[in-house]
Amino acid sequence: MPLYDKPLEELVVYDPPLTAQPDFDAFWERTLAENARTPLNIQWTPFDYPVLGARVYDVRYDGWRGARIAAWYIAPDGPGPYPALVQYHGYSGSKSEVAPYLVWALQGYAVLAVDVRGQSGESTDPGPYSSGHVRGWMTQGILDPEEYYYRGVYMDCVRALDVVASRPEVDAEHIGIMGVSQGGGLTLAVAALDGRPKVAVPEVPYLCHFQRAVEVAVRHPYLEIAEYLMKYPDREERVWRTLSYFDNLNLARRIQCPVLMDVGLQDDICPPSSVYAVYNKIRAPKEMKVYRYHNHAAVEAHWEHKLRWVHHYLKGLGTLS
Repeated sequence: MPLYDKPLEELVVYDPPLTAQPDFDAFWERTLAENARTPLNIQWTPFDYPVLGARVYDVRYDGWRGARIAAWYIAPDGPGPYPALVQYHGYSGSKSEVAPYLVWALQGYAVLAVDVRGQSGESTDPGPYSSGHVRGWMTQGILDPEEYYYRGVYMDCVRALDVVASRPEVDAEHIGIMGVSQGGGLTLAVAALDGRPKVAVPEVPYLCHFQRAVEVAVRHPYLEIAEYLMKYPDREERVWRTLSYFDNLNLARRIQCPVLMDVGLQDDICPPSSVYAVYNKIRAPKEMKVYRYHNHAAVEAHWEHKLRWVHHYLKGLGTLS
């Protein structure tokens, strides 16, 4: 398909104004404080998986306000200490099977792969929402930031750092985070809300510059928001106010760790302008890899860059060039 968003020379300087509310930082400090008070109640169940050189666990822990979060934990054999990676999945997906994470475990990393609450994995979402929503999760609780779906998701994902750091074989000073699409958006949010990650690798990230994305995206799930506003045009101001608390456009300035990001210039799900809007707000060391002919997908050629960045920042190996 042809390029449909801004040309690259405009994307690299695209810097829309923040939409953060006056109590933005206070909202998140209050949310994080509540999150930290909840016991994790971690359950580690060995999982019989036919791989040599690694061990696998089915993990369950308590998330935000009563959710029970499921995850895979894969670690190399041996006592460690190992650097760790926390991985988040795409919208409507799950942590899936063990196999995709073995490449990291066999490179000497402990891996925690998290199921997002209420989506197609095994994590629960007990959150009460006082109003209805259209299909999917983007509009659950959308009239109030206190209730909004992604408040719980972001906190569950922050708690994943506590879970992996609790393992005796993990070097808790060297944790990285990564994910594709929704997983990329969650990577950005966690990097903004928690100072522990030493590197963040968000790929074609979602949850970025909501208003621009809703205006120009061709495919779902951003269009769930548009569908909601078609039904309730009188609620538009409340909707954008709620979303402003969860938009990585406003969170990005809080990120302190190095960030490797990528973008497909033909991406019609996560528009390039929404991705660049967030990237251009990040003040930490960063790099954007541009894939001119890619739509919304993980890019195989990007693997080399991911390996270099993770090895460099979590193991002190090699260079980034």
